[in-house]
Amino acid sequence: MTRVTSCSDAEGAAARAAAEAARGLRDAVRDRGIAHLALSGGSGPRLAYELLRDELESWDAVEVWFVDERCVPPEHEQSNFRLARETLLEGARGLASERVHRMRGELGPREGASSYETELREGLTAPAAASAGDSEPVPALDLAVLGIGPDAHVASLFPDAPTLEERELLCLGVSDSPKPPPERITLSLPLLRAARRCLMLATGAEKQSAVEAMLGEPSGHAPASLLRRERLVVVLDDAADPTPQAR
Repeated sequence: MTRVTSCSDAEGAAARAAAEAARGLRDAVRDRGIAHLALSGGSGPRLAYELLRDELESWDAVEVWFVDERCVPPEHEQSNFRLARETLLEGARGLASERVHRMRGELGPREGASSYETELREGLTAPAAASAGDSEPVPALDLAVLGIGPDAHVASLFPDAPTLEERELLCLGVSDSPKPPPERITLSLPLLRAARRCLMLATGAEKQSAVEAMLGEPSGHAPASLLRRERLVVVLDDAADPTPQAR
């Protein structure tokens, strides 16, 4: 069952998300000697990343991946890699550059996704058990940090998009995103569902209906609702909480 925590404001939610992420990474290192972390972009996780950078004492056993990326150069203001570098990667103690696996958005959606597919299959060696709707075991991330769009999209998997039907590939190119820029690279739904833990951070009243849809019946109209509920931790501020009186 999904664990939902609501905090009074966005700053509190960011702190809680950073603490949850650090705990998940420590657990992975303790249990398997390594932690595979995937990061999302957007404005929402900026403070959480800054806090997570110092929350984890050492990053020397962490492999950093990305949930999605816009097809722009890494220095572009819309680059998810740039956000992660500025807020987390540059100051993370013990994080070697070869442990940071950047999606190469500048290659375009098709070539960029194909390149990352190869890197994921070489770098993620521990399989996760197949679940209902998944055709075969899929390599497992230890933690995927996710945001949610007002339309309940997750990563660059948008409502009713053909990408939601993919069952074999780990990484997909997107050429027609309804949210600019149109060209993107994204992890697939099977890979997100195989993650040992997904951490969703949502703040602001504009996310309230999306969170409600995510926690409702699974539907392609709300891609976030297709995540594995028993592996999902949701951290909200009160503004994004659709049922504040229930907690």
